[in-house]
Amino acid sequence: MPPENPVVTAARPAVSAQPPTATRSLVEEFKEGLDAPICLTWELTYACNLSCVHCLSSSGRRDPRELSTEECFAVIDELERLQVFYVNIGGGEPMLRPDFFEILEYAAAHHVGVKFSTNGTFIDCAAAERLASMDYLDIQISIDGADADVNDAVRGEGSFAAARTAMDHLRDAGFGPFKISLVVTRHNVDQLDGFKAIADEYGAQLRVTRLRPSGRGVDSWEQLHPTQAQQRQLYHWLLDRPDVLTGDSFFHLSAFGESLPGLNLCGAGRVVCLIDPVGDVYACPFVIHDEFLAGNVRDEGNFTRVWRESDLFTSLREPGAEGACTSCGSYDACQGGCMASKFFVGLELTDPDPECVLGNAEPLLASLGASGGTVPVPSGDHSRPGVPVPSPVTLRPTRRRRH
Repeated sequence: MPPENPVVTAARPAVSAQPPTATRSLVEEFKEGLDAPICLTWELTYACNLSCVHCLSSSGRRDPRELSTEECFAVIDELERLQVFYVNIGGGEPMLRPDFFEILEYAAAHHVGVKFSTNGTFIDCAAAERLASMDYLDIQISIDGADADVNDAVRGEGSFAAARTAMDHLRDAGFGPFKISLVVTRHNVDQLDGFKAIADEYGAQLRVTRLRPSGRGVDSWEQLHPTQAQQRQLYHWLLDRPDVLTGDSFFHLSAFGESLPGLNLCGAGRVVCLIDPVGDVYACPFVIHDEFLAGNVRDEGNFTRVWRESDLFTSLREPGAEGACTSCGSYDACQGGCMASKFFVGLELTDPDPECVLGNAEPLLASLGASGGTVPVPSGDHSRPGVPVPSPVTLRPTRRRRH
């Protein structure tokens, strides 16, 4: 999960040798990278009791190579030394790890804030009370529909009821203002007011994120991503509700006119990254593919060396090759869009975002379709054999190419 529109009062020195100046914007500083990420996403396990149709990591089965408890503690020690603001813990379902609470408590003891995302299934009364007693902790409960019909079509039967029960337990335990997180699709965009009403009912904060064609989403993105009309609907809804968090998911929408609150920048390898369950470090949670693998925390020099010295992250921080978007009058607002969304639909990274609100990607996407073009395959599928993936639509076969 990207940072929640962070306000950085004293940005760490840039990795670039060029010193910051008063005339350079914060976005320009961040493009060159920092000596430590503002925050990072850490998937503790690929194990999951659900099989969401858009799961960015195709989770389900645990990987036997996942980091041990001691290795997780070592990562936290390193994040403390780097003064990382906080870590987004996810999965899979992170609460399936037997040492989940040990990891949270160790992070709190070492002043590393934790935000973790969960489907809520394992938050019973006792778990809610234990979570409520902890410091430096934020919780996001994931739902993808404001009712069971829409949610369960994407996340699995019974998942909406389980999430609402978890919210009840957190409220009853006095946890405080947790977050409710949703991925916007063409099936739930008309329910945005309903999601906000649920959040208000619990005194929670709503967080909306963008659907990317990552993981199992590669197969469902074409049928699930919002239409152009729905993109405009979402844009105006967000403008009217600055209290709703977006994690800078929708900076491509800023081409409509007024910029949405936040950095409006792809921070992959610059201010954010991903550590996966086996310690692999990727540029961001949505590009789990060998082309965006920077190293492993088990390598010599551990995470710090990967972040500061890997060839991949160094290249991402350098000025990019000029593409079609740089001649567009809206480039400064949308920054060319999302790298992961381009990559997993078969576009080049210098091409327009596939959901470009000006329609600049449509000829390229049509050309790919006409030529029988294929798309990259995510690096790993951890889906559980024999467990059906929910589908709210009839999915067409996806043509793929391997890199």
